[in-house]
Amino acid sequence: MRDDNCIFCKIAAGEIPSKTVYEDETFRVIMDLGAASEGHALILPKDHYANVLELDEAIAAKVLPLAGKIARAMKKGLKCDGLNLVQNNGETAGQTVMHFHLHMIPRYKGGCEVIEWKPGSPTPEELEAAAEKIKAEL
Repeated sequence: MRDDNCIFCKIAAGEIPSKTVYEDETFRVIMDLGAASEGHALILPKDHYANVLELDEAIAAKVLPLAGKIARAMKKGLKCDGLNLVQNNGETAGQTVMHFHLHMIPRYKGGCEVIEWKPGSPTPEELEAAAEKIKAEL
């Protein structure tokens, strides 16, 4: 299934050119045009899923093994020191293209900070209340 109005569907189908680093029947992995660091890539499913909430379980089961394969190639080829896997869901979370995609961002010692947040300090009661709200929906 595709969304004819989705730019990532068009890229994944090869209708819009991209710097492709990997392709199989399910995914296309491309270089990110707005790279956060050298080698920043995106894993795109060829079928359209707006976000992780809609992602088919069979496709989801293939994403992390593929990310591992690409990560090993990044470590060897780019000599990066580490990498971040980033997956945003919804505008508030920073998603700008509403097609599930996984960012693979190589990290280099002395490089720019790509991902950071200030850790909070919730009370045990706050943790329990949040956990109960989630468990009630499972």
